[in-house]
Amino acid sequence: MKTSKCGLSISFVIVLVAVVFALPGMLPGQTAAAKSSGGDGTSATHWNVQVDQVDTANMELAHSFQLAIYENLVEELKKTKQFQQVFRDGDLKANEVPHLLMLKTTVEKYTPGSETRRAVTTVSGATKLTVWTQLVTREGKVVLERTVNGELRFLGSNMRATHNLARNIAKAIKQTSLNEVDHPAAALAGRSNFRDQ
Repeated sequence: MKTSKCGLSISFVIVLVAVVFALPGMLPGQTAAAKSSGGDGTSATHWNVQVDQVDTANMELAHSFQLAIYENLVEELKKTKQFQQVFRDGDLKANEVPHLLMLKTTVEKYTPGSETRRAVTTVSGATKLTVWTQLVTREGKVVLERTVNGELRFLGSNMRATHNLARNIAKAIKQTSLNEVDHPAAALAGRSNFRDQ
């Protein structure tokens, strides 16, 4: 009986020592994680985004292309996990959430491609889309504005260019620090190009 109590006591001491040594290693990691959420000790703002309808600016662009750009934008923004919620244009729930950004997209150029020509040669038949995109606050403050391109040069459906465009817009937004939106000194507006890479 004494042997089992002694063994139990030794096991308890070993577990206690293991916990004491493991705990200090875990605490700094937890503290770093807590600090990284706000950067300066404050909690980071959790933004929502509303994707506005694509403006064709009176260009000859098939309605199916407009819809494809829009749907791909919604999906790609969800994939970034940068926003709490991604709202569609006209969703009344967007009016109820704080910290809402609006994504506005205007088509600047469109070159319809040819799937047949791309299949025969890799130097012609490319589908190209160029849009002017803006991310703005409810108050109209521009957080991001860029010219973004989506192209399809090789095999595949012309609609694939809309996916590439949406992916590039999402990539540009992901590279923007939304935590600094409330600080005027951190203005991130500027006309720059963002292409397929």
